[in-house]
Amino acid sequence: MANLSMKHLKYFDALARHGHFGRAAADCAVTQPALSVQIKELEDLLGAPLVERGARQIRLTALGETVAARARDVLTSVEEIVNLTRGANGDFMRELRLGVIPTIAPYLLPALIKALAARYPDLDVRPRETVTQRLIADLGDGKLDAAIVALPVSEPSLTETPLFEEEFVLVRPREDAAKPVPNPQALREMRLLLLEEGHCFREQALSFAI
Repeated sequence: MANLSMKHLKYFDALARHGHFGRAAADCAVTQPALSVQIKELEDLLGAPLVERGARQIRLTALGETVAARARDVLTSVEEIVNLTRGANGDFMRELRLGVIPTIAPYLLPALIKALAARYPDLDVRPRETVTQRLIADLGDGKLDAAIVALPVSEPSLTETPLFEEEFVLVRPREDAAKPVPNPQALREMRLLLLEEGHCFREQALSFAI
């Protein structure tokens, strides 16, 4: 088992999380064939299949589920060791893995990255844009250092720090401009334009009509 590498574990962890070779390859910033080769090598090293390959998606075998959980633990532990070493040397972190929700990423990230580059020129900022649920999961797995999401998160293992507040704005046809703002009962009877499922702002908007 001497040939088992961190690369094998990293690629298999991505495949287990995404359930799709293409998305896992994109997450690892490699080509799909390169990722497939690493997964096949890992299966050969272990002497058993880890993945059941379908036409559009994959499913982990029973052994694959177990290996995925252990691989995630190993990757998290290695990252913790790296962070401990940096702290012991008194170095500021060299890499910031920052998650951000898509609804504010285009407006907030450019200014934020510019400010960080000015203050910490050696800092490598690696943003990741996805929905809140995925960001919270990646924080818990140690794959992100911080994330910008819509509060509240209410996750005991995380620390929340409010950055700013925004008001909800009602947008409706011009001919309705003189009408009073609809109450929650009226909103329930109207057709609403919403973000797709998984976006936190969708749930917040719906909360006004429930």
